[in-house]
This record gives sequence, structure tokens and C-alpha cells, in this order.
Amino acid sequence: MITVETARLWYPASDPVHGFDHVLRVYHLAERLAQVEGADLEIVRAAALLHDIESGEWSVERGQASSIDNQQSSINNSRLTHHLSSAEFAAQVLQAEGWSEERIAAVQHCIRAHRFRDCQEPPATLEARVLFDADKLDAIGAVGVARAIGFAVQAGQPAYAPVSAQFLKTGELQPGEPHSAYHEYLFKLRKIKERMLTASGRELADERHQMMAEFFERLAQEMGGE
Repeated sequence: MITVETARLWYPASDPVHGFDHVLRVYHLAERLAQVEGADLEIVRAAALLHDIESGEWSVERGQASSIDNQQSSINNSRLTHHLSSAEFAAQVLQAEGWSEERIAAVQHCIRAHRFRDCQEPPATLEARVLFDADKLDAIGAVGVARAIGFAVQAGQPAYAPVSAQFLKTGELQPGEPHSAYHEYLFKLRKIKERMLTASGRELADERHQMMAEFFERLAQEMGGE
């Protein structure tokens, strides 16, 4: 079975948003939800540890992972397809571990179905729904606020910027309009609570959502001089 310490080697230590700290929080949240919901813990644990590996950064040799390259400039591009490359990497790791093809496919489905912005493969199994919810819980609440600001800083964007009427209506930025952490809250984060797929996930999301909403509302007020 894949261990937490082995998985730590697969993630960049310098990424405060999608690095191993995030993976470990998702792992523990997924365990918690899986136990309540009655999901297969082995599949959930493997999927959680393997779900966020960046494209092109790792290779597998004898069931272990070794770093090839970890250039920060590649992160934004690989984020768009990381769920697909992570699923491919998971197959290599689990095949080396001696997993059956059926269980490998179950883990791969969890990973491919976890991304919020890609609905081409919706979570169809209980294990996939558990991973989806665990990953989204880490995007809201106090941790979610910190990650949103951290991601904005990584991308050279501000924590707050005024939002255009066009963005509010369509989600499209006007020319020159930054995509601040506040923009991300309006575009994605405030909608997460309604996208939760398990009863236990929805219960945990309520309090986290409230805290996050209060923070961003207060941020907008103070940035406006109130």
C-alpha cells in the first residue's frame, strides 16, 4: 500500500497551494468522509495521495517516484490537465504495487472526476464523490481563504480588485481586469457548498462556507474604505 511518506516525495515542497500540505489535508478529510459514508478506504486513500501530481514532473521506477523537473513556470499550464496526468501516474504506481486492473480503474476514476472546472467525467462512484468533496472542502473555510490568496500571489494577481459588471454576469474578465482572490471567490469558491455530493461533506461545508463568505465580504468592504 502507498504510504504517506512515499507520496510526500511526489509533490513540490515549495507550492503552498497544491503541494503536499494540501494533499495531506485532503487525505485526512477523505478518510473521515469515507468512514462515515461507507466508502472503500483503500481506494479513497490511494486516490487522495495521487490526485494532484503535476504533469511531466515525475517518473516511476520500481514502484517509486523520482523528481525529474519541478519548474514553477510549468505549474499554471499543467493545472488544466493535472487530473488526467495524475490518473495516468496513478496507474503506473498501482500496477507496480500489484493492484488489480479493476481497482486501479476505480482510483483513476476518482482522480479524473475530482476537478471542479471539468465536468466531462462526473463522480459516478461513492469513492469518487468522497474525494471530490474532500478536495473541495480544502478550497473553502480558513484554509480556502489562505489558498485563494496564495494562488493569486503565485499568479501575480492581487488579493482584491474591483469586479466588473461583465465578470459578475459572465465570468469573463474585462481587458486589464485582474483575476484576484476575490474574483475567484465570486467565480468558484462561493458555489462549492452547493456542489457537495455527500451528506457528511455538505455538513462540513456549511460552517466553512460561512466563515469564508464573511471574510471576503469584509475584505470587499474594507478595500472600499468602509
